[in-house]
Amino acid sequence: MLKRHQVLLEDWQVDYIQNIARVYDISLSEALRIIFSIGTLCAISILHPEYKSGATKEKIKLAMKECASDKIPVAKKHSWVSNLYFEGRKAVEYRLAKLKKQIKEDLC
Repeated sequence: MLKRHQVLLEDWQVDYIQNIARVYDISLSEALRIIFSIGTLCAISILHPEYKSGATKEKIKLAMKECASDKIPVAKKHSWVSNLYFEGRKAVEYRLAKLKKQIKEDLC
């Protein structure tokens, strides 16, 4: 489910997001969600090297190259984005579970 939030961005961030939205023919909101998901996956892989995502850096790179092409079917783009969101959500759930466990251990 999507929720509306007001987000303040630096000019350079807006420029980049607008460029991504134009190149990939997606909305600005979709571009933000995609970039946030990729960033989340990268951050969690740094914080928890033991966590293995189905969306590896190599797969993300390949998908980004494919999706920038006009020749890729829209359904394939949607499939890739859905998978990215799924992997991002799994990574966040993993991280939150680790934090919850750590807080429990710290309290004991």
